[in-house]
Amino acid sequence: MRRRGLIIGGAAAAAAWPLAARAQQPSPVRPLIGLLSPLSAAAASRNVAAFRSALRDLGYVEGRNLTLASHYGDGHAERMPSLARELVALKPDVILAGSKSGALAAYNATRTIPIVTIIEEDPVTAGLAQSLAMPGGNVTGTWNFGGAKGLDFLKLALPALTHVGAMFNPDEPGDVVQIPELPALARTLGVAIELIEVRDLSNLDAVAARVMTTNVQGLFFGVSPFWMSARTDITAMVARLKLPAMYSWREFADAGGLMSYGVNLPDIYRQSARLADKILKSGTPADIPFERPTRYELVVNLKTAKAMGLNISDSFLLLADEIIE
Repeated sequence: MRRRGLIIGGAAAAAAWPLAARAQQPSPVRPLIGLLSPLSAAAASRNVAAFRSALRDLGYVEGRNLTLASHYGDGHAERMPSLARELVALKPDVILAGSKSGALAAYNATRTIPIVTIIEEDPVTAGLAQSLAMPGGNVTGTWNFGGAKGLDFLKLALPALTHVGAMFNPDEPGDVVQIPELPALARTLGVAIELIEVRDLSNLDAVAARVMTTNVQGLFFGVSPFWMSARTDITAMVARLKLPAMYSWREFADAGGLMSYGVNLPDIYRQSARLADKILKSGTPADIPFERPTRYELVVNLKTAKAMGLNISDSFLLLADEIIE
């Protein structure tokens, strides 16, 4: 089921109201910020809370001088175009798109409404900007790069690893952009990479069976929202396989995954709030430079490591930003 939320002065689900009822509602308080998240409402809650908190710090209070309209893709990139069109129809002052698929969908739906994006690929290469310093159009945001370095940490934690499976969905831009980075990094680490294509998470037993046919010694997961939407089931599957795994988001380590390395998503959403504020004050993202993440974090679930019988050295644990015990 597709989920979407429109929050206007604390009232939810206005986007689903009948047209006649909607016509009777007062106009939303301006500015109106549209949030286009690739995740479910539950999975995105920590990020959205950070976005709201940062907006409050900047003086925006929902219902008084701000309306936040939120649409969620539940981890399905193919839903982004229709959700983007629905948001554009609301005539928001700014759209926050939390993924490349969302950014492209919003960009294809409007070339005039300002868009703040969180993107895994160089936005110039993605066709969303003329340059990082001077985007030149209606899109700016944060370029989230460097996730493949998680493979480096996986090898550092477990030096005996020589064969790692890279889990990826070829339909997800976030995964596709990481794949070219892995072979060169793997060669420098002395690791063979096995690409394991997964398009459907509805039958994780089948996914597990496929992983087992490869005889890999560990797993590396991409950054796409596709994985995030099923993180609890995925970490449980990996635990059954007794394979060490590196994930791109800390939410996986929180859910019982062995390790994660990537950007701190709440930080990115706070950056996005500041960029939205700049746009609301200047009126255009054309000359607002793309930003890079301010913080990456390595999280190690030591409880999971002990349950798997893995010996993680003290020297490696000193590198961790957080250890879950």
